Amino acid sequence: MTASDFLADHAQRLVEVRRDLHAHPELGRDEHRTTQLVGDALTHVGLSPQVLPGGTGLICDIGPTSPKVALRADLDALPIPDTKDVSYRSTVDGVAHACGHDVHTTVVLGAGLALARIHSRDELSHGVRLVFQPAEEIIPGGALDVIAAGGLSGVERMFAVHCDPSVDVGTIGLRTGPITAASDRLEIQVTGPGGHTARPHLSVDLVGAMGALITQLPALLNRRADPRDGTTLVWGQVNSGTAANVIPRSGVLRGTVRTLSRDAWGTLPRLVQELTKAITASYGVNYEISHIRGTPPVINDGGSVATLETAVTDYVPGGTVRDTAQSLGGEDFGWYLDKVPGALARLGVRTPGSKVSMDLHQSSFDVDERCIGVGVSLLTGVALTAV
Repeated sequence: MTASDFLADHAQRLVEVRRDLHAHPELGRDEHRTTQLVGDALTHVGLSPQVLPGGTGLICDIGPTSPKVALRADLDALPIPDTKDVSYRSTVDGVAHACGHDVHTTVVLGAGLALARIHSRDELSHGVRLVFQPAEEIIPGGALDVIAAGGLSGVERMFAVHCDPSVDVGTIGLRTGPITAASDRLEIQVTGPGGHTARPHLSVDLVGAMGALITQLPALLNRRADPRDGTTLVWGQVNSGTAANVIPRSGVLRGTVRTLSRDAWGTLPRLVQELTKAITASYGVNYEISHIRGTPPVINDGGSVATLETAVTDYVPGGTVRDTAQSLGGEDFGWYLDKVPGALARLGVRTPGSKVSMDLHQSSFDVDERCIGVGVSLLTGVALTAV
């Protein structure tokens, strides 16, 4: 038996589940309704899902032995509005599934239900663990909650999919090695005595120091880091001052620093500290750095990528594989692959022939729902072959 047999009976039901999740999005560590929906569906087919200690997210084992393969989904939505005019538009103001986590959850749930049916027919040779994880969008990520709760115990390989709106439905993007980047949050508080702009010599040029940090810190990072590591710092928020003739006493810069290299990620806090000290020294300001560590890169294991390729060929009707580039986006699936081998695949969600250009984290984000069946077939096939 394959997922195709299951989908013949349940494909439309899975679409309904995805639309339900899309209409009722929940932010990280508040995914109570989503956790309940998934848990009820698994319990209904005789499985025994276990809610994580934090109260949201769950794990569920299927099969005749302890789990060797894990399939992961992320449950949380984003704090942005849903601007689509569809029947399943978000009913929660300012919250939307604009990254496809509703699809990921539905795909892993569908694969789990298909595998439960296969196991009921004594056709599943090994155990499979479903991981429905909270808080992927909250750094350093809910993957650490799962790991702390023993969610990787006994697992030998782990797999996940992520929606890719630049790829057509039916196509799976694969890459061996790093497929995402490390991503940290950076905040620099700058302080000084303040004063009148008519007498700047009696104070310090706090805004000038901030301007130097804004331009020089990203540039120096590019020079001091190996250019092959793709290290970048982009500011997203700058605040200081309340009047044109007042030198402010404080200011703050906030941004994200990203790198393609696991090794470079380890050196970033020291390098940012060193460069900030050098840039601000001539201005006489004080500074305080808050370097919030995010997630390591997702580094796909070659053998696991080969398993995904085989699953596309053997289990996804009409499915195709394409190479995918490494993204500078962060993904906390990297924490799992620090512990066990595995791979993240890009799941094509664009309607073939579509002229609409869409990206993740947009308020208008949506998918061609035929991607659900593709994802279920892929992950069911992976679970059956990854031993």
